[in-house]
Amino acid sequence: MLSPVDFSGRPFHFVGIGGIGMSAIAYILAKQGFTVSGSDLSSNRITQKLQDLGVKVFEGHHADNIDLASPPQVVCSTAINQQNPEFQIAVANGLPVLHRSDLLAALIEQFQSIAVAGTHGKTTTSSLVGFLLLKAGLDPSIIIGGEVSAWNGNARLGSGKYLVAEADESDGTLVKFLSHIGIITNIELDHPDHYQNLEQVVEIFQAFAKRCEVVIGCIDCPNVKANIHSDITYSLSDRTADYTVSDVQYTPSDTQAVVIERGKTLGRISLGLLGKHNLSNALAAIAVARYVGIEWQAIADALPDCIGASRRFEIKGVHNGITFVDDYAHHPSEIIATLASARQQNTTSRVVAIFQPHRYSRTLRFLEEFSHSFTDADMVIVTDIYAASEINDGKITGAQVAKAIASVHALGAQVHYLPTLKDVQAFLVKNLRAGDLAVFLGAGNLNQAIAPTMQEITQN
Repeated sequence: MLSPVDFSGRPFHFVGIGGIGMSAIAYILAKQGFTVSGSDLSSNRITQKLQDLGVKVFEGHHADNIDLASPPQVVCSTAINQQNPEFQIAVANGLPVLHRSDLLAALIEQFQSIAVAGTHGKTTTSSLVGFLLLKAGLDPSIIIGGEVSAWNGNARLGSGKYLVAEADESDGTLVKFLSHIGIITNIELDHPDHYQNLEQVVEIFQAFAKRCEVVIGCIDCPNVKANIHSDITYSLSDRTADYTVSDVQYTPSDTQAVVIERGKTLGRISLGLLGKHNLSNALAAIAVARYVGIEWQAIADALPDCIGASRRFEIKGVHNGITFVDDYAHHPSEIIATLASARQQNTTSRVVAIFQPHRYSRTLRFLEEFSHSFTDADMVIVTDIYAASEINDGKITGAQVAKAIASVHALGAQVHYLPTLKDVQAFLVKNLRAGDLAVFLGAGNLNQAIAPTMQEITQN
């Protein structure tokens, strides 16, 4: 059920304001002129940006962070538990406690919103949609789960009528959103901590689709094709789709294709984002752009300049001939797609995959799928599992993941279990060589090992 949001001027306080999703909404509210405060366990670049806007940010979670003299609406995400002292003081004093999704749903209803949903590809697709609207002069507002250099962050408040919002299915709150356009990129089971089976996931997406005026669906995904009524379809291979492609060329530097709209050739695009999955994401963005009336040439001119969001095959640097890439992939399908792009870019030298499994529940549920996800890598390094607030029940370990990958990998001897980030750094400094493409995969803190590894390699 949607909790009411008071936009009459009452302050907002975010518990966990430094998170990528929470901070985006806090940014929009602060730019709209609301009084915003929040807390997080530590400060970061995102919280500093909010402070520069006038947001009061507390380090650590404490009851006295909440100003009872000017009682705010308290915003929490699913990650905040009921033992949190700020949550408890809010409840004890009868303050409104809102879920992050309540606020996002309320903001979505303020605009002609474009909600981007799907198990994979949400952030990249949202970035592409927002970029095309921005370049076309439509001045959109944007709330996404990644930072994009084109608007210097994970959120943007524009003066136009459109809001591009990433719609997350992980906790079932997808059903709260009432949007003008809804995109569904794909449907898979990715959060076994919340869903028991794929059928429950499908039901959530069906409920989301019913609340959208127009649904744009990828019929390359069998679960979308079979279960979602899409008003506009897109596909890389199905010529019956409203938007499809021909003459596709994947090069080490770009992706090129001819775009076809309802049987009519629009023209050729060059996309700086690599791989089939990103071509599919671009096709979704093109479908949105055409629906809102953007001319084809404006779309074709803009796409080469879109570099996507951070942590989506983000090149962090090249040192001693070694390319370091940070990627958020943490589901088997995402890893397969990311490593296929890596192999496409690095056809003559090694692709080294460094993988930090994310959540015990996901790792256990998809162990077999993970074992088959690294065929495009020449070397695989697996760390301990990143808990992401889950309790370790002892049923699965990083060592077991490495063993499973080695059992099916053609280069089983090149699969290594290295528990800690320091272990990973030491190993990479010794074993990486010129020409390698080192891809860091995971939604946890693995990317913290990239900068010190690059630094040490440069010094050697």
